[in-house]
Amino acid sequence: MRAVVIHAPKDLRIDQFPDPAPGPGEVRVKIVAGGICGSDLHYYHHGGFGTVRIREPMALGHEIAGVVATAGEGVTHLAPGTRVAVNPSRPCGLCIHCREGMRNQCLDMRFMGSAMRNPHVQGGFREHVTVEAAQAIPIAKQLSLPEAAMAEPLAVCLHAANQAGQLMGKRVLITGCGPIGALMVVVARYSGAAEIVVTDVAEAPLAVARKLGASHAINVVTQVAALDPWRAGKGSFDVLFEASGNQAALRLAFDLLRPRATIVQLGLGGEMTLPVNSIVTKELQLRGTFRFDAEFELALRLMGEGRLDVKPLITASLPFDEAVEAFELASDRASSMKVQLTF
Repeated sequence: MRAVVIHAPKDLRIDQFPDPAPGPGEVRVKIVAGGICGSDLHYYHHGGFGTVRIREPMALGHEIAGVVATAGEGVTHLAPGTRVAVNPSRPCGLCIHCREGMRNQCLDMRFMGSAMRNPHVQGGFREHVTVEAAQAIPIAKQLSLPEAAMAEPLAVCLHAANQAGQLMGKRVLITGCGPIGALMVVVARYSGAAEIVVTDVAEAPLAVARKLGASHAINVVTQVAALDPWRAGKGSFDVLFEASGNQAALRLAFDLLRPRATIVQLGLGGEMTLPVNSIVTKELQLRGTFRFDAEFELALRLMGEGRLDVKPLITASLPFDEAVEAFELASDRASSMKVQLTF
C-alpha cells in the first residue's frame, strides 16, 4: 500500500509501506480521511519540534477515520464495513499513571505519527492502518468520515475545557485562532460560556471564529485598542485558553484576566518568561493540558448527536497523492483552517 512519509524537512514522499494483516484483537482500517495537524506541519517544515526530531522515514498523520476492512481473531464488535474514527493514542495501561487514571500521561505511550520514540510510531496517512480494536471507535450513521477525522483535535479541546472547570456563564478569552483555537470556540459555546472573545494576528481565522459563534473576534495587530473594555478594573475574563503558543499573546492576556482567573495553556511554542508578580497578586491559576483520553469518544458522541458542528473548520480536501500541495496549503493561514487528505 501507499503512505505519506516524511524523510527530512520539505522531503515528503508517497512511499510503498508494509500492510500487515490484523492479529488477534486488531482490525485493519481502510483510511478515508485524514486531517493535517500542526505537529505534522512541524515535521514537514522543520523535521520536528524541540528535541523531537525525525531519525528515520515516518508516515505522518493522527487525525484519521475510515472503514473496517478486516477484523482479527477475537474481534466480534467491529464487522467489516463498520465506519470508525481511529484513536491515535495507545497507552500501555500498566504504568503508574495509567493505573491512576491519567492515561494521557502514560510512561510508555505509543502515539501515531510521533518521532518521540525510536523507532518512531508510524502515523495514519496510509491507505490502510492496522490498530488494536479498542482504538477503532464506531461512529454515528449521520456523521461523515471527514467530520469523524476531527475527533482527535476536538478531544484535545474537550480535555482543555475539563482542565478549566465550569464554563457556564463565564467570560472566556481564546488567544490564537488556528484549528485548536477555533475548536475551543465550539467547545466554550457548547459549555455555556456567556462571552467568548478570540484574538489572532490574521483576519481569515477570525472570520471562521465569528461563524462558529465567537462574541468578538479581534485582530491584535490592527485592533489592539478593541480589548480595552475588558481591561477595566483588574480585568474581566474568567478563563483564558492560550492556543497560540506565543509568549506575546500570553503576556497580553494577563491585563485582561480578572483576579482568580484560570489560564489553560494549550499552545506549545517553546519556553516562555511569565509575569510571576501578576500571577501571585491576581491569584491566577495556570494549568497545562496535554492530549486527551476519554474525551475522544465523547467528541464522536457529541458530533454524532449534532451537538457540535465542526464542518466549518474543514476548508479543503485533497487526494493524498497531492500531499505536498496539501501541506503547503495547510501552512497558509490566510486561506486554510483544517486541510484534510482523502484516501
